[in-house]
Amino acid sequence: MSTTTESLDEALDHDGADRRGRGSTSAGFRVLWVAIKREPWIFTVSTIGSVLFGALTVADAWVLGWSTDHVVLPAFEDGDIGNDMLLAVLALFVGVAILRAVGIVARRLGAGIMQYRMQAHYRRAVTRRYLALPMEWHQKHPTGELLSNANSDVEAAWGPIAPLPMAVGTVAMMVIAVVQMFFADVVLAVVGLLVFPAVIATNVVYQGIAQGWATRAQELRAEVSEIAHESFDGAMVVKTLGREGEETERFAAKARELRDVNIRVGRIRAAFDPTLAALPNLGVLIVLAVGVSRVTSGATQPGDVVTVAYLLTIVSFPIRSIGWLLGEFPRSVVGFRRVDAVLKTTGEMPYGELRIPANEGGARLEVVDLAYSYVPEQPLLRDLSFTVEPGRTVALVGATASGKSTLTTLLTRLVDPDEGAVLVDGLDVRDLERGALAEVLSIVPQTAFLFDDTVRGNVALGADVSDDEIWAALRTAQADGFVAALPDGLSTRLGERGTSLSGGQRQRISLARALVRRPRLLVLDDATSAVDPEVEARILAGLRRADAGSTLVVVAYRKATIGLADEVLHLEDGRIVDRGTHAELLDRSPAYARLVNAYEHHEVTA
Repeated sequence: MSTTTESLDEALDHDGADRRGRGSTSAGFRVLWVAIKREPWIFTVSTIGSVLFGALTVADAWVLGWSTDHVVLPAFEDGDIGNDMLLAVLALFVGVAILRAVGIVARRLGAGIMQYRMQAHYRRAVTRRYLALPMEWHQKHPTGELLSNANSDVEAAWGPIAPLPMAVGTVAMMVIAVVQMFFADVVLAVVGLLVFPAVIATNVVYQGIAQGWATRAQELRAEVSEIAHESFDGAMVVKTLGREGEETERFAAKARELRDVNIRVGRIRAAFDPTLAALPNLGVLIVLAVGVSRVTSGATQPGDVVTVAYLLTIVSFPIRSIGWLLGEFPRSVVGFRRVDAVLKTTGEMPYGELRIPANEGGARLEVVDLAYSYVPEQPLLRDLSFTVEPGRTVALVGATASGKSTLTTLLTRLVDPDEGAVLVDGLDVRDLERGALAEVLSIVPQTAFLFDDTVRGNVALGADVSDDEIWAALRTAQADGFVAALPDGLSTRLGERGTSLSGGQRQRISLARALVRRPRLLVLDDATSAVDPEVEARILAGLRRADAGSTLVVVAYRKATIGLADEVLHLEDGRIVDRGTHAELLDRSPAYARLVNAYEHHEVTA
């Protein structure tokens, strides 16, 4: 990763102008230098192929001029063409064509391989960075933006690689062509090259006009992706609140803006390409006019006029190919900068080298002086300390925004605390190696997420478990009855996000997913809120009777659920204000009694 970051620094941090959106041409060349340094051999092969193509294209002009002087004109004069000369001309043209085809294959194949290798490398780099960054970073970035970074931004960043070898080769072709023009006739070469300043000026004007619009188009692609993903992800909210029309218009407005910007870029290019193509043709006409005069006066040969005129038609191609390369730079720099922002983001979650020793029964959980805040200077959790002995159940009870769900993310190390520590069997979870905590701990979140897979696939989720173990987990989660009633039992597909099931059924499948792994520490974040109170009581009673004897931490509201806990922790404003059994807290804490009674009253009236 350090090599990648250094390359990005070289490409984009060379001067402040690139950060402010200026100097995209110089920044674009530095981005390409990153690719050349990473894939030097592929670039070399493709460039050699491009140079070969360019040299052989110029050689066509020499063959054409030689054929004019030694075959065409003598044929007009003598009225006859020798077979030897015809074969020689044919061999020259065929040989040049074959070698040029070899150059084209090497150029295109090398450019394609280089481009796709760079895209694959940076997609993997972005993905690895996503995996390394903590959950709190992901919560601050829309999913659509993350998808855009790994897809369209990476593609845009390395878009200029495709025309790069051609541009390098055609520069060589242009140099060879200009030299050959001067060898053929200095006067005609000077006359023909007078068109170059006009071609260069046209290209500069095009770059200046198109750069801003091309940059905006790339930014809009990411914005359209973000809106689309957000709309799909929130489809239920959109439909239940009747917001289809407004959401469609929101997407359509941004899509129309992207369309208009792309059309603007296309119109600019549509005006630029014919102009660039016409200028060399104008130069050819001038060369032919001057050439006829010089041939008439005997100052040059007809073959030289043909050679210079033909060379002038092909030297416009290098200018155009360079224009294609430069035209990709605005999108490339924008995409590269967005990828750079991800790869340079700090705050990854480090891991240690320890593993929790294998043991039977529940795990011991210790929370020591825990503190955490989403916003600096506004702590959500403060001075939290408690211990859960193996096999015991603790209920976390508190009003909304008291920090219960945040505490569960800290216990499962989805985020790290600002202060304090979480210990499992005496080991700080930050000292454990990657994956070690997941071997002993499972969490069932508030919102149950199911994949578009079978019941078996959703419960096992890659774990090596038998159907008997899956059925046992389903029984404990009180899900075996409705699963058995499904058309194909465990093999029934549940649809995207489990839409074929009710909310309570999805929660029970999610719970079975956690139970089948036989966790020694199980965290339930209001994981049975959509389940009937009677079913919920049976689930929790089953968890306590389970052979595994897991340690349970339960975020709960219902009295029946709270009453099953060995100890209750009452949270207010991120602190534990009281602890004890449910009965003890009801007797001595009016605030606790009001909270749980209010929830029960709400359920009854609902």
